[in-house]
Amino acid sequence: MTTLPTTDEVVTHALAQDIQLPGGQGTFALITLDNGFDHTKPNTFGPQGLAELSSVLDTLAQRAEAKEIVGVGITGKPFIFAVGADLTGVPSISTRDQALEIARLGHETFQKISDLSVPTFGFINGASMGGGVEIALYADYRTIASDVPAYATPECFLGLVPGWGGTYLLPHLIGVDSALTLIVANPLANNKMINGKQAYELGVADRLLEPVTFLEDSIAFAAKVIGGEEKVERKPVDTSAEAWDTTVEAARGQVDAKVGGAAPAPYRALDLVKAARTSERAAAFEAENDALADLLMTDELRAGLYAFDLVQKRAKRPAGAPDKALARKVTKVGIVGAGLMASQMALLFARRLEVPVVLTDLDQERVDKGVKYVHDEVDKLLLKGRVSQDKSNRLKSLVSGSVTKDAFADADFVIEAVFEEMGVKKKVFAEVEEHVSPECILATNTSSLSITEMAEELKHPERVVGFHFFNPVAIMPLLEIIRGDKTDDATLATAFATGKGLKKTSILVKNSPSFVVNRLLGRFMGEAGRIADEGTPFETVEKAFAGVTPMPPFMLISLVGPAIALHNSETLHGAFPERFYVSPNLAKVVEAKIPSFYGADGKVDQQVVDLFETPAEPKELTAEQVRERALEALADETRRMLDEGVVQAPMDIDLAMITGAGFPFWNGGVTPLLDRTGISEKATGKRFLPAGAASVPTPA
Repeated sequence: MTTLPTTDEVVTHALAQDIQLPGGQGTFALITLDNGFDHTKPNTFGPQGLAELSSVLDTLAQRAEAKEIVGVGITGKPFIFAVGADLTGVPSISTRDQALEIARLGHETFQKISDLSVPTFGFINGASMGGGVEIALYADYRTIASDVPAYATPECFLGLVPGWGGTYLLPHLIGVDSALTLIVANPLANNKMINGKQAYELGVADRLLEPVTFLEDSIAFAAKVIGGEEKVERKPVDTSAEAWDTTVEAARGQVDAKVGGAAPAPYRALDLVKAARTSERAAAFEAENDALADLLMTDELRAGLYAFDLVQKRAKRPAGAPDKALARKVTKVGIVGAGLMASQMALLFARRLEVPVVLTDLDQERVDKGVKYVHDEVDKLLLKGRVSQDKSNRLKSLVSGSVTKDAFADADFVIEAVFEEMGVKKKVFAEVEEHVSPECILATNTSSLSITEMAEELKHPERVVGFHFFNPVAIMPLLEIIRGDKTDDATLATAFATGKGLKKTSILVKNSPSFVVNRLLGRFMGEAGRIADEGTPFETVEKAFAGVTPMPPFMLISLVGPAIALHNSETLHGAFPERFYVSPNLAKVVEAKIPSFYGADGKVDQQVVDLFETPAEPKELTAEQVRERALEALADETRRMLDEGVVQAPMDIDLAMITGAGFPFWNGGVTPLLDRTGISEKATGKRFLPAGAASVPTPA
């Protein structure tokens, strides 16, 4: 047997207990998965935990044969069922044989559930992901709680496949279309999760139960099934070649559009699901073993784990943040502006901080519109059951409006969200300063302007800080916190504490043009725009970045808005004219007030095509040349930003691009991709990360 590398595994124990089923149906064995931590450390499956589960299942198999038990159920500790394999040891795997051993260990352990001679049940009581989804699939029956917050097979998002039975068992249970939604489409949609009710509607569970009495009702369900009082009927799965293969190939086209061949995992998953139609179970599982063994040895997976580590660990301890003990308490928030961005902020502050929030604007109509937006959004939350009636009433009462800034007199934190022009923002802050205490934080949501310049004429420039959200505010995790030249530690600490309260990923940024994400995207999109202006067709430019960026460059420009993209490029060109390109064609689109490069049919708008001018002798590049040139520009700008100290380390660049721009996990954000492709060294003369930081180690 291959020796697996030793790890600091947090063992998830399999705690078995006997329960007497209602109605005199007999003794039922209930396994509770529990790693001994509260919900902050979810259940995972590592080698030691799998070995313990395997031993417990062996004992239960003997008891089942001896007629000592009539059924077996598996559930999780409070709020958590299980979230999959323990991946902490993956970086130390240096051979394919080790990877294959881990793949087989999962199958061999979970298979023992199916092999039991008594009915088996999965009681999905909380978050269930990856191997947590798969272990329940080996049971004969499943229940799921209606309040399960997350149910997903996120493996393709990281660079793996659901390789402990998922690619075979899911399509045979819920059909190939629904299975591919979970296995491929959702992971590639920025790791989309579904909830318990949605999972039930897909057919992964036989009963949807309320959380308060979930375990009691699940056991009662098991008793009725075992006693023959309750029959479980499931929708038949269409396994015809026409339906199955057509669905798989349609999904393959969607994967091509998303990753363009850059990530092997979703293609391997499609191959496994396609083969699952006719494969015997044992053969399908061995194919999954081979796929896992291969993928565990890829740089894409190591980059995915590097990215996962960033969002799970580095995001919780922002590099360079001052002592949190210096933070001041925020008991009231003021927002200057009542437009869409400001209204989104108001809702977020009210929901997360649960403090009064007051919006101001130039006239009552605008103020009323902003407050109404918040109230309407709260009504939607109530309708969806995400807040109670009492909570809805409280949230609405927290948000108010005013046309005068004296409403900020008792505010501890005031943020402006007005027009992106320095003179306007300076005027706003000067007016606010007349009404607030000297300790009140003045934050700006600017996406590109200098914090230092904005504060320089104020009485207390030390309390001004950049607090840059990304749109949509409620969804995008990143918050760039920018320190001006005179921003003091208490202000900065309060900004970080507030960001944490808002549940944002906060990154410390040095005051510099466009900060991190917009600066890098500005250089990247500027280069793409230059290439298009030189004569490379739109379609070629757009296709060049599949698998590199979350969406093609002109689609991204359309999302943020051509006018905003142009403003950002002009700001950056003003700061660095030799590097940042302002596209005359983009300026024409903005002047013509065309809101998007794309029409309603999803194709490039003919108005845009007609406006674009290219040279008489166009310079047309291939997709590969487009990608390499844009990535070289990205590498160059990344190196310059690090040399300038814009952030603390390359990891902060990657964390920002993942959480603020949606760059893929399987690339590790930006720097692992640039290192892996050799572009870092070609463009800047050296790598960004140490060898092995996000790649496969050399075998010992």
